[in-house]
Amino acid sequence: RRYLDLVSGGRAGNALGHGNPKVAEAVSKQIATLPYLSNDFYHYFQGRLAAELAETTNCKRAFFVNSGAEANETAIKLARKWAHQVRGIEKPEIITFFDSFHGRTLGALTATGQPKYQRGFEPLPEGFRYVPFNDAKALEEAITPSTAAVMLEPILGESGIKPAAPEFMQAVRRLCDQNNILLILDEVQTGFGRTGRFWAYEHYGIQPDILTNAKTLGGGLPIGVCLATEEVASAFGPGDHGCTFGGNPICCAAALASLEYVRENNLVENAERVGDILRRRLEEMAVRTQAVAEIRGMGLMIGVDLVRPVAQQAVLKGLEHGLVLTASSEVTLRLLPALVFGETHATEAAWALQNVIYEVGGAP
Repeated sequence: RRYLDLVSGGRAGNALGHGNPKVAEAVSKQIATLPYLSNDFYHYFQGRLAAELAETTNCKRAFFVNSGAEANETAIKLARKWAHQVRGIEKPEIITFFDSFHGRTLGALTATGQPKYQRGFEPLPEGFRYVPFNDAKALEEAITPSTAAVMLEPILGESGIKPAAPEFMQAVRRLCDQNNILLILDEVQTGFGRTGRFWAYEHYGIQPDILTNAKTLGGGLPIGVCLATEEVASAFGPGDHGCTFGGNPICCAAALASLEYVRENNLVENAERVGDILRRRLEEMAVRTQAVAEIRGMGLMIGVDLVRPVAQQAVLKGLEHGLVLTASSEVTLRLLPALVFGETHATEAAWALQNVIYEVGGAP
């Protein structure tokens, strides 16, 4: 049957649509010529991809990996190495935020401010502390001489699409500058156009020292990247970090095709325009059903809080209506449609979701 996918294949991992022809052609051609090359060697696709990404940000150096979690592990290692080398900190600490999510590998898991994901994997690595999101005062009070970096998502994704307040992001950047600590922005979900800007940090008028991305980057293939400024990236020396399949020719070719497709089809602008339309359609649905407590987000990254705890049931019922959904909690639906999502899709999605909510008893 036909499905309307509101999660880009699941967790925003295939955001250019299923079977994107440009990505498929690039992968098919590359797998038939040079599918793998040791990172002892340079290849064109990795070099060009690094150069293209450098044009989008102040972070000009790139290290390619296989996933968002690996990109965040790279960021953590780089921040620690920089802190040892540049600031002479013996035991560097990184401040992250409650309700954050940075991945399931051990370092990224420890950076994640959600004990439910960490339980059963103790002992966790040292060197992390957590403060409330959107609380600049708590962050300021948590900074010590051992603080090497602050790591955060511009929009908390896994915990329900919760955007950072503009004044908070400005304060974070200011505190980092005042204390000579790094700002790591985890844009694994928010980057590559999803919020209506190529990078979500552009909404806030700030710049990171380290930036991570994955998800949309590969057009459905496994690739992630840790980008950093020249100064910070220089802390890594030969052999400090490595990744067997990171930056392989197939995934880099896919990522280049993805980037070209986004640009050729104005998908960053589309995310902003259609995201606004989708939110309006959802707001109209909310008025009709009285079943929605809050709608929030940016671009095609939207959280919908339901009045009743039926979000998990809605995910299952959605499949019966040809709607692919995901839930962040019993009350929150997380919508991450592909960047190719159109106005007709937005209207169809809102009406289908209305029917789903009625059927699971979500309306008062």
